[in-house]
Amino acid sequence: MGKDVEVGGHEYGAKDYQDPPPADLFDAEELTKWSFYRAIIAEFIATLLFLYVTVLTVIGYKSQTDPAHSSDQCGGVGILGIAWAFGGMIFVLVYCTAGISGGHINPAVTFGLFLARKVTLPRAFMYIVAQCLGAVCGCGLVKAFQKTYYNTYGGGANELADGYSKGTGLGAEIIGTFVLVYTVFSATDPKRNARDSHVPVLAPLPIGFAVFMVHLATIPITGTGINPARSLGAAVMYGKEKAWDDQWLFWVGPMIGAAIAAFYHQFVLRAGAVKALGSSRSM
Repeated sequence: MGKDVEVGGHEYGAKDYQDPPPADLFDAEELTKWSFYRAIIAEFIATLLFLYVTVLTVIGYKSQTDPAHSSDQCGGVGILGIAWAFGGMIFVLVYCTAGISGGHINPAVTFGLFLARKVTLPRAFMYIVAQCLGAVCGCGLVKAFQKTYYNTYGGGANELADGYSKGTGLGAEIIGTFVLVYTVFSATDPKRNARDSHVPVLAPLPIGFAVFMVHLATIPITGTGINPARSLGAAVMYGKEKAWDDQWLFWVGPMIGAAIAAFYHQFVLRAGAVKALGSSRSM
C-alpha cells in the first residue's frame, strides 16, 4: 500500500492505514452476539440519561424565570446554560459509550452512519428504536418526579417559535444536524485516528461542542431538535397538540441534514466517488 501524503509534503508512512470495509447491509451473525444487544442497551440508557438531565435543565430554567414566581428575569442558567447542558451531556455520554455502541445517542447520527455503510441495517434499526424508547423513558422520569413543573413549563418539547415559518424551522434543523453529523464523521475518521493517536480520546469533545454551538444558534427558532429521539420523547410525554403539529420538522430536517453530511464526507472529502470510478476503470 502506498504512503499517504498530505498538503505540504509531509509523509506518514509509519502510520499507514486501511479503511475498514463497508458494513454489510444485513449481517445475521451479529444477531447472535451479546455485543450487539449490549450496544442496544447502552444506546437506550445513554439516551434516557441525556433526556433526563437536559429536560430537567430546560424546565428548571423556565421555572426560575417565570414572572409569576420570580422577578429576576436574568435568573437561572439561561440559554447558554441550556446549550452547555445538551453539549456537555453528549460529551460525557459519547465518551462513556463510544467503545460499546459507538455512542450515537441520536437517530440522525445512526442514519448518517448507516448511509455511509458504517453500521448494518439491523443495528441501525435497533439503535433508533432503543434511542426513541430511551428518550420517552427519560422524559417519563422527569414527569414522574416533577409532574406539575413538567406540564406547566412545556415538558422540554420542541416547537417552532412564533414568528418563524416552517421553512425557516426546517432549514435550521437541516443545517444544525449537518454540523453535528459532519463533526461525528470528522472526529471518528479512521484516517485521522491512524495518524493522531490522541484523536479517539478527544473525539467526544468536538461532538459535544458541536451540539453546544448548534443549540446557541437554534434554540430561539425551534428549541433545537437535531435529534429525532429527543423531540419524540418530549412530545410523547408532554402530549400537547403544538408539539405534535411540528413533530415532522424534527424528523425530516435531521434526516436530510444527516444524509447531506454523510454524502459530503464520504464522497467529497474522502473522494469516495473518485475512488469508485478509479477502481471500475482498472477492472
